[in-house]
Amino acid sequence: MDGQYLISGVLALFLGIVLLFKTFGKEKRRVSKKGGRGDCYVKSSVDGGFRPEDDGSTDIVIVGAGVAGAALAYTLGKEGRRVRVIERDLTEQDRIVGELLQPGGYLKLLELDLADCVQTIDAQRIIGYALFKDGKHTQLSYPLEKFHSDVAGRGFHNGRFIQRMREKAATLPNVTLEQGTVTSLIEEKGTVKGVQYKTKAGEELKAYAPLTVVCDGCFSNLRRNLCTPKVDVPSHFVGLVVENCDLPLPNHGHVVLADPSPILFYPISSTEIRCLVDVPGQKLPSVASGEMAKYLKTKVAPQVPPELYKAFIAAIDKGNIKSMPNRSMPANPQPTPGALLMGDAFNMRHPLTGGGMTVALSDIVVLRNLLRPLQDLNNASALCSYLESFYTLRKPVASTINTLAGALYKVFCASPDPARKEMREACFDYLSLGGLCSSGPVSLLSGLNPRPMHLVCHFFAVAVYGVGRLCLPFPSLKRMWLGARLIKGASGIIFPIIRDEGVRQMFFPATVPAYHRAPPVN
Repeated sequence: MDGQYLISGVLALFLGIVLLFKTFGKEKRRVSKKGGRGDCYVKSSVDGGFRPEDDGSTDIVIVGAGVAGAALAYTLGKEGRRVRVIERDLTEQDRIVGELLQPGGYLKLLELDLADCVQTIDAQRIIGYALFKDGKHTQLSYPLEKFHSDVAGRGFHNGRFIQRMREKAATLPNVTLEQGTVTSLIEEKGTVKGVQYKTKAGEELKAYAPLTVVCDGCFSNLRRNLCTPKVDVPSHFVGLVVENCDLPLPNHGHVVLADPSPILFYPISSTEIRCLVDVPGQKLPSVASGEMAKYLKTKVAPQVPPELYKAFIAAIDKGNIKSMPNRSMPANPQPTPGALLMGDAFNMRHPLTGGGMTVALSDIVVLRNLLRPLQDLNNASALCSYLESFYTLRKPVASTINTLAGALYKVFCASPDPARKEMREACFDYLSLGGLCSSGPVSLLSGLNPRPMHLVCHFFAVAVYGVGRLCLPFPSLKRMWLGARLIKGASGIIFPIIRDEGVRQMFFPATVPAYHRAPPVN
């Protein structure tokens, strides 16, 4: 009996040691997984590096934390999604575009609970435009009568605005912002599983999620995996900060219909005015050699409103001249399971009208509403099919703003063609008529009434008005011929843009099957 008890005791002791060892080993592994950046890292036998474990700890990876990425991170985080944002540089940037938010974009900020991000950055209210041409000017006010008194456009430093949105997104416990350069998408059998990226220290890491949203801006190196890009660069913006002066019309954006192309002025702080000079073509005068300063002083400065002339010359002499290519790219997506494109990586328009942020914020509202019914994002193929509706639902707003930007830029540029000259003159005079002729186009420009049919009606109303100016009171064959060329020229401006945007999606979205796509069953 004593021998049996002895043997039983030894076996019990052995089993206890085994259980204790296993328990200790599990606890040790559990503790080791808590280190690092808050992710789980396991040794990879394939590449010898470390990678975040695909453990379902992230719902959505967002590439880029600019306007689109930061706003999307906060929006989806507020919806309860576990969001991980990877941004190349999280420091505040000094950019010359993305500094004018239209009232329609501000309404989207309100809808997304992000309007407070413009309250603490010295942003300036914008309540309309002033249009200058050949010594004449006209005032175009936003139709804000039906909205709350806080609704207006905003001019601000782009970097300050983005930093505020990043800070607000980072306050959510389920949103993580990390600095790193995404080098590629991780794909398995045609499905995007996440991204591979490099940290500032040069460490190669991977991040996994059921959905990857690429918002890495106009210079995106990932868009070719997710769309067929057709990028056009018609001109560059040359940017200056004008100080120590007042705009002719306070709290207005100013557009000068100069030769060869428009000049913009608008406030970005209580002491600074942004000036953007459009320079057509692919090649810019050299800043380093002084050619740019000479061009600005001899060609541009004489066309600047007299109230701004001295401050404009002083800004040139100060020497902080920046430039940025003006890119346009129609949205041409290739639906890919596990991934989605947004922002300037997906769709661009000429920045003349300042519509880019309005489009991006409107797209975020559409995507948020589409994702709301979904609790599980792991069925990549079903989610991809469902999100095809995103490309149709966004079209009426996005295509209206895109088309207006492209068409206005072509109309506002000087041309030796007599028909184009007449169209430019007719546009200025039509907007100067006031009433519906002013409020209608401005409601389109501001994003307050982004309706494609209204855009086409006003555009051709300008053309018909131009023909009427030519043919009244006594038409001649020469003037009638010029009027016919004006109509032809107007058609040649707007119809190619509409074709690229997609006629059916733009004007008849409800006829597209994806428009009615129902959420997949979880």
